[in-house]
Amino acid sequence: MPNTVKKTRYVFILGSVLSGLGKGIVTVSIGKNLQVRGHDVQVCKIDPYLNLDAGTMNPTEHGETFVTQDGGELDVDFGHYERFLSINVSKKQNITTGQVYLNVIEKERRGDYLGQTVQVVPHVINEILRRVEEIDQNADTDVLLVEVGGTIGDIESYPFLEALRQLQRNHPEIEVCTVLLTYVPFPDHLSEHKTKPAQHSVRELRAAGIFPNIIVCRSDVSLTPKVISKIADFCDVPEHAVFDLPDLNNVFEAPQLLDNQGFGELVGKLLKLPAAQPEWTKMDKLVKYTLPNLDKKIVIGVPGKYTTLRDSYISVNEALKHAGWQMGYDVELQHINTEQFEKDEDFIKILDEVDGILVPGGFGDRGTEGKIKAIKYARENKIPFLGICLGFQLAVVEYTRNVIGIQDAHSTEMDSTTEFPIIDILPEQKNITNLGGTMRLGGYDITLTKNTTLAKLYNAIHINERHRHRYEVNPDLIEKINDGELKFTGFWNNLAETFELLGHPYFIGTQYHPEFKSTPWAPSAPYMGLIKAIIEKKNLKIKSEKKR
Repeated sequence: MPNTVKKTRYVFILGSVLSGLGKGIVTVSIGKNLQVRGHDVQVCKIDPYLNLDAGTMNPTEHGETFVTQDGGELDVDFGHYERFLSINVSKKQNITTGQVYLNVIEKERRGDYLGQTVQVVPHVINEILRRVEEIDQNADTDVLLVEVGGTIGDIESYPFLEALRQLQRNHPEIEVCTVLLTYVPFPDHLSEHKTKPAQHSVRELRAAGIFPNIIVCRSDVSLTPKVISKIADFCDVPEHAVFDLPDLNNVFEAPQLLDNQGFGELVGKLLKLPAAQPEWTKMDKLVKYTLPNLDKKIVIGVPGKYTTLRDSYISVNEALKHAGWQMGYDVELQHINTEQFEKDEDFIKILDEVDGILVPGGFGDRGTEGKIKAIKYARENKIPFLGICLGFQLAVVEYTRNVIGIQDAHSTEMDSTTEFPIIDILPEQKNITNLGGTMRLGGYDITLTKNTTLAKLYNAIHINERHRHRYEVNPDLIEKINDGELKFTGFWNNLAETFELLGHPYFIGTQYHPEFKSTPWAPSAPYMGLIKAIIEKKNLKIKSEKKR
């Protein structure tokens, strides 16, 4: 029999009118609709910014930097992809303008273009196409979802739109579906939807040679059939290809809300995929049974410095919720600016109002002493605590100062002159000048000490977790503090990865970022431990009060 080459289908997801509408949620909704019908999906994200990746971006400007297993520092949307779709993405699945132009320029310098005048068309476009087509080489992938960052009309997005147009032209044998996410405002003073922004967006997209097959409409208020009909008429798509996506209580409701309108079936038809009945049992358990019945609540304090943008700690936020949901609890998060602890001594009392404390990762000196104060308060007042990355390091600093008694202990990241650098940069990192991509990144194998709290939570002593840091617990000084109640219980080579504090309800730190691998169906072990310790403490308190 002749060999048949499997062709990956493409879904292009584009946004219009304004940013922040939720292209990432629409992308994973498409993916989930395909997955529940038995199709294998992968995701590619195109980001028009000139940065090579998200590694050097300020979290308060762009949201958190999500770390992949292979060490990519990627856009926040990749966290949505992995959490929703339970897939591992690669750093190759993020394409930025910076990467594209750097490659083109490097090729020009090497003489690869043989003296040609190097231009956006064809050289930049061909580089984009090469990168997109490289991703779909996986023989198991039925559909590659390609999300294009930015909005229609952004000048930096035009080369990517042209590349997508050419991909369709060059490969007419490949099935392609283009989904446009648009905004349909509902001004209060008019009390009706206005469709002009959507119409203009489609007109501009068509001028670029791309014709949407499906339009997903975001709005504060659900669209009426009359509005859907108007959008279909003026945007030249069938009414059954216009979908309503209003604001939701939880984003995990989005895939089924769209499918109930015929979304999954239509995407399958447009891609000429085999028809299949969707299997929503797994999602139903979360969306219909778990989330609506969270009648108990716990409050987690998150002392940090990136508190002005919710997405700065989104993976931490989600991992806490996943663990809470698993235990039947709603989780309320209180993000606390740690600089307040430094300005006002009494402000620390705000931690009496939370059930547990998580100090997340971060960089730089600002707010550091405030974090140390919060960690000390959690330790002394037996508040369940989890320290992640910088939170892990500062907990070691706090213990070394206030329990071991070495007052000068610090991290050389904050104080390069400290006489007791309990946290220090590794020797091989000291001569590096560029910040981007120089950290210990991605998945590393860790060995946990048997019978420790973390070994029991993981139900394993050999684990693999993701990292993003440059400074480590100084291996030369570990033994000076490891003979007290704080014990280092996990290692990669000779580098400390975890600690546990004896005699405390839950006081644990991880150098790695366990939140990056958490999903609603498989919550992170250290986060589950924190939630379980909080619940146990609350139950003990209730029992004690009843005895009185």
